Amino acid sequence: MKLDIYQVDAFANRAFQGNPAAVVPLQDWLDDELMQAIAEENNLAETAFFVKEDEGYRIRWFTPMTEVDLCGHATLASAFVLYRELGYKEPELVFNSRSGPLIVSSKGDLLQMDFPAQKCIPCEPPAGLYGALGVSRADCLKNEDYLVVLENEEELLALQPDFFSLGGLDMRGVIVTSPAADYDFVNRFFAPNVGINEDPVTGSAFTKLVPYWADRVGRTRLEGKQVSTRGGEVSCELRGDRVLLAGRAIKYLQGMIEI
Repeated sequence: MKLDIYQVDAFANRAFQGNPAAVVPLQDWLDDELMQAIAEENNLAETAFFVKEDEGYRIRWFTPMTEVDLCGHATLASAFVLYRELGYKEPELVFNSRSGPLIVSSKGDLLQMDFPAQKCIPCEPPAGLYGALGVSRADCLKNEDYLVVLENEEELLALQPDFFSLGGLDMRGVIVTSPAADYDFVNRFFAPNVGINEDPVTGSAFTKLVPYWADRVGRTRLEGKQVSTRGGEVSCELRGDRVLLAGRAIKYLQGMIEI
């Protein structure tokens, strides 16, 4: 069996920025075990697989350890492959997923994703969270991930988390965010529970960050940046119960899997 594969840097203006994702277009679904093995072999934060359906495409995402319900950067990478490599021409592209329909549109050199907003609710920090992050005080919220809000960007950039301790928490991951001088907000994302100590750019985290910061700053249009080593800029808009996330992508690699 031979399968096409692409590696795309999502939320990037050039190669070696943003978050790399593997994209494997399929005619028919493979066994779950085989898709998981391919993701493990790729050893990237996410590998996306998609199959054409009557209306749009069905998309699934795998980390090297497990299948996940939502992945923003691998969705952006998949849309890039369809629009830029496979000749998709319609103004909108619909991916059906375990998180419902995800709509991507091409806006010049930008790709804009329409995702469900995920509003976080305030909570008490679980035992060990602040210690694992190395912070003494912060606001804590949750919705699928913990959202920890710090006072300034310098504290965020200086974090050196204990990933082993974070892996024992009861949520998918931990988003840490703060206000910033050059953006409306910055963030980092840690998810050792799914095999990713620190993710370069996490689209699904922005579905939680945008409602929080829109409420806090009183605007629905925001500019955010995930300040990982690679880094990635995301233009954001809160539109009702949806979040629009726009970014660029760059093809790094095209090849073939032989199984």
